[in-house]
Amino acid sequence: MENKIKKSVATLLAHIIKIDDRDIEKETPLFCKLMEIDFGCGPEEAKTFLKETLQEEYDLDEHIAIINEALCDDKLSKMHILEQLNHIIYSDTITPNDYEEFEKIKKALFSC
Repeated sequence: MENKIKKSVATLLAHIIKIDDRDIEKETPLFCKLMEIDFGCGPEEAKTFLKETLQEEYDLDEHIAIINEALCDDKLSKMHILEQLNHIIYSDTITPNDYEEFEKIKKALFSC
């Protein structure tokens, strides 16, 4: 289950990078740092997560559901995920779409 959560959190963080068409080279160090802090991912593993997520199709709602299933009663961990998402958003130019997406994700994370 931990690997599924790791993949889902990585997808959630990479989602903001992908939808904003951000500079991947600029965003990679922050992404890797966040994945290392939460999951002990080494730089290469985190880079692989980011690269795969940016290249593949994914269902964001499915990944949010996986996180919800694992952390349904753990609001503190969900808040931490939102804090990380916020770090990604603030790492580059902020757009109105960023916070629309943030609010959508926040609402979905706290649906259970």
